Amino acid sequence: MAQHTPPRHRVAVLIRPGFIPFELGIPHRIFGIARDAEHRPLYEVVTCTPGGPGLVRSDSDVLVQVEHGPEVLETADTVVVPASHTSGPDGTDPAVGDPVLEPELAAALARIRPGARLMSICTGAFVLAAAGLLDGRPATTHWLESDRFRRLYPGVGLDPDVLYTDDGDVLTSAGVASGVDLCLHVVRRDHGTAVAQDVARRTVVPPHRDGGQAQYIRRPVGIERAVERAGTSGAAAAGSRGASTAAARAWALDRLDEPLTLSDLARHAAMSVRTFTRRFRDETGESPAQWLTRQRVEHARTLLEGTALPVEQVARRCGFGTAQSLRAHLTAALGVTPSAYRRTFRRAA
Repeated sequence: MAQHTPPRHRVAVLIRPGFIPFELGIPHRIFGIARDAEHRPLYEVVTCTPGGPGLVRSDSDVLVQVEHGPEVLETADTVVVPASHTSGPDGTDPAVGDPVLEPELAAALARIRPGARLMSICTGAFVLAAAGLLDGRPATTHWLESDRFRRLYPGVGLDPDVLYTDDGDVLTSAGVASGVDLCLHVVRRDHGTAVAQDVARRTVVPPHRDGGQAQYIRRPVGIERAVERAGTSGAAAAGSRGASTAAARAWALDRLDEPLTLSDLARHAAMSVRTFTRRFRDETGESPAQWLTRQRVEHARTLLEGTALPVEQVARRCGFGTAQSLRAHLTAALGVTPSAYRRTFRRAA
């Protein structure tokens, strides 16, 4: 009697002109090599385009002959929407700058069968959002486009700090390589840890990355210091709006290793603590304590990347005092420990 072979889960990757070859390859590689205990493929991965079969040009000199049109979406169990870098503003995904989808793309998305799982890679989240598929749901996208995403889609629960979000039948990932993290997560969710780890080993990637997207977002203290000093020189222009806290911020940035208090900052600005706190929040959007912690975290990142100082010394130089305190603050801000961050980002000597 012939052994019954279970049907494979069908994954359709919907690409558009200007697709990124790496992003197209992620679902094909991760899902394509997943096997069960009998070494049978667990997924069938196909590529389709909104406009039908034919050649599709990537964002480079690579052209792909796509054999399927949007009709594939009617039979897909999972639909993956990668980013596209072509005729959009600044070379970004056209969907990034326009909340109204092109008719052809909108028609293709309308063919997705009810109950299908939706996934996006990088700014592919803008496509799902423009189609109304992320309303009221958590989502993420590339951190460089997070402000634009919030402006266009305030009804979406954007989290720019994570590598991916999972809301059951709708999942999104951050910039480019986080698509690997998301696809591995889906394999793990569908078939368990052992299968996902096997895929990770064969792909030579970690089965799970520590931290989130926040560790890749930089606002160096040096830039902040320049901004604050520029603000100091312009503080006199405040006129009837009153004195600025910019001078106190610039002063603090030169003393991050010292135990600065709110009273110290207010005294330097020649204000009462109450007035200083109110004006500080008006100018920065943060409390003095939040701002000071953020600057110390950024300074710690610079020291971890660019020096071989022991973590205890890094902690003292950025004002956290102890390695334990630095570890707690860095983990809260970036989702990784100082040692893990240094392993990832330490520059060559």
